[in-house]
Amino acid sequence: MKRIYLFVFVLAALLGFSACTKLKVDVESQYVSSNFPTTSNDYAALFGTMYSNLSSQYAIPYWRMQELSTDEAILPARDGNFDDGGQYRLMHYHTWNYDHPYVTGIWQWGFGGINNCNRLMTLTIQSKADTVTKTANLAEIRAMRALYYFFMMDLYGNVPLITNFPVATPPATQPRAKVFQFIESELLSIAQQLPSKTSSLATNTLQYGRPTKAMAFAVLMKMYLNADIYTGGATRYNDVVAMADSIQQNKNYYLDARFRDIFLPTNGPQINETIFAIPYDQQIPGNQFTRFGFYYYLVNAYGFNVGESIAMSTTPEFYKRFNIPGDFRTKTWLVGPQFYPDGTGGFTNQPVYYPGTTTQIVINPTLTLVPPKPMDLGNTIASQAEGIRSIKYYPDPTTIQATRLNGNDVPVFRLADVYLMKAEAILRGATPTSMNGVLQTPAYLVNLLRTRAGAQLAPTVTLDTLLDERARELSWEGWRRNDLIRFGEFEKSYPLPPSDPLTMNTDVTRRLFPIPISEIKLNSNLVQNPGY
Repeated sequence: MKRIYLFVFVLAALLGFSACTKLKVDVESQYVSSNFPTTSNDYAALFGTMYSNLSSQYAIPYWRMQELSTDEAILPARDGNFDDGGQYRLMHYHTWNYDHPYVTGIWQWGFGGINNCNRLMTLTIQSKADTVTKTANLAEIRAMRALYYFFMMDLYGNVPLITNFPVATPPATQPRAKVFQFIESELLSIAQQLPSKTSSLATNTLQYGRPTKAMAFAVLMKMYLNADIYTGGATRYNDVVAMADSIQQNKNYYLDARFRDIFLPTNGPQINETIFAIPYDQQIPGNQFTRFGFYYYLVNAYGFNVGESIAMSTTPEFYKRFNIPGDFRTKTWLVGPQFYPDGTGGFTNQPVYYPGTTTQIVINPTLTLVPPKPMDLGNTIASQAEGIRSIKYYPDPTTIQATRLNGNDVPVFRLADVYLMKAEAILRGATPTSMNGVLQTPAYLVNLLRTRAGAQLAPTVTLDTLLDERARELSWEGWRRNDLIRFGEFEKSYPLPPSDPLTMNTDVTRRLFPIPISEIKLNSNLVQNPGY
């Protein structure tokens, strides 16, 4: 996504660069409470770090914690390549520990974002802005802080609650239920102060990638759908439906006609169902789906000539859910004989051959281990073609060699997920509601998505089929771990043939990641999660 808030990210990067290279700064060039912020441009620059931090880790380590720990994504080694110290196989087998690089890095990313929000709140409160501007800006910061806290609560459970800047004393771990209550209270108190999606593309462009009312409601939906897991208390399924209704009442959110458009390199504020997305560009580090999830012998066929990976794919068990006749979503995977793309998200009848041969490329769904290296497929031409690749975030033909980054923005919340969450809440006991005179039953909501995908309609929907529908609609969007935990299937094992020497750790304590040992050594008030 090459247009929205690029100036913010670039400015943030320049500020960071100058901080590393120019150590002596003239006093008159520094921002202090008396001269910053006052104008809208001041605030845009000030808030840039809040968003650049989010994008820096969301689509790689955060995404991998949520997906590589499930059946939805796997990153096997190939004759030792891509093993990277075993960090990916530790995710697959649930054998990570408190010093795993993702566990440590994402803790620091999340609380770095939270502390930055607290700093921005202090500056905003001290600024000379008028009351209306100050109220709106504080709501934006609090919404982003709540989002960061949601990520941390979901991953780590019991985490510190830090609301001041600077922090006077090392914060203590708080119960997950208390963190839940804090996030809920924050979002409910500021939701009406946030902007709404409008019918104006120009207005939505200014709001794109920033919190809106619908984003606050979507986070609350996720929380209420998992309330019994997060709090250990009562379920909140009727509240899920209420939040869904609040989003649906804004008629400027509706399903896009083409599923493919949502994830193209050209996606952006023109996508009608996107509630909150993280903008990416080839100069904004973070989106490497094509780099790690493509198949490099196909690069010329897709119109670009950049070295890509052969590693990240999905498991055969997960792909088996893409079994509905006519379902366009099946075309977001590369499997079987390969053909040239048609430019619209589909494929032509022209085979793609290995370079210099007349042998058609065939991607094999089976991941076959080659011992003795752990979770290793070997690195022959045949083994390189093992593993179903995702092109949901459609390969960007303008990718440049220097970065190998993608320009696809990554949706975090979208209307399709709202429909599926609402359907699930009703299946779990919530009362269905009507919109525009139509009773929104689970089958009705699911079939809205199937109709858009060109798939056969579902006569009925159960919880089991709903989970499969979430897999088809939301694959590689970062929600699989959250879903499997809620459905009690997170500990399910997916052994690799012919005889996997490693076994899945099925301890339910793995539903939470550990607090990094490096953080506990620095702060004795932190209490480690059970099982670590």
